[in-house]
Amino acid sequence: MSGLIGKKVGMTSVFDNNGRNVPVTVIEIEPCSITQIKTEETDGYTAVQLASYDRSEKNVSKAVNGHFEKAGVSPKYQVVEFRDFIPEGLDVGDELTISDVFSVGDTVDVVGTSKGRGFTGVVKRHNFSGVGDATHGQHNRMRAPGAIGNASDPSKVFKGMRMAGQSGNERVKTKNLNVAKILEDSNLMLVTGPVPGPKGGFVEIHNKTSVIN
Repeated sequence: MSGLIGKKVGMTSVFDNNGRNVPVTVIEIEPCSITQIKTEETDGYTAVQLASYDRSEKNVSKAVNGHFEKAGVSPKYQVVEFRDFIPEGLDVGDELTISDVFSVGDTVDVVGTSKGRGFTGVVKRHNFSGVGDATHGQHNRMRAPGAIGNASDPSKVFKGMRMAGQSGNERVKTKNLNVAKILEDSNLMLVTGPVPGPKGGFVEIHNKTSVIN
């Protein structure tokens, strides 16, 4: 599946061909450098490794910097592997742009890291409703989880019980978004609907519709 690395800019809205106002997410996609091409013969599977967004050489380990030097590209922040994607006519060190992989109307999946919420209760984490009212002697129980245990048999709390804990900061994939608009001069692509992560967060955009143009 072909794809590129991007950075979430924020959300806005555009009008479609039917005059409807459609919410979209703006994603900045700088040209992605090919740092490695994997094949069945050498690695047991086919994939292309892309890197994007420059970073200072002093902030990269010698081993990683050597990998970039071998590919003939400057050090990058993000390195992502896209399985079953071999760009025809391109080799290590070449670049892929938005128009090489995407076009308006394509269906894409966007993968990002969701916002971290820290330690949260069951109402925020699992959408529990809480007690709901303060009658019948309830006190400070509006956002409580309720009973979690069982009777003497099995006398334990089952694994997977929805309780308070760490929320967010997880890898999330939003599926079946559509490419609404491409602004190639500004390295921007607009996709319908929301995208996981905060503004400025890195994302992977996987094209489900077409292969490289």
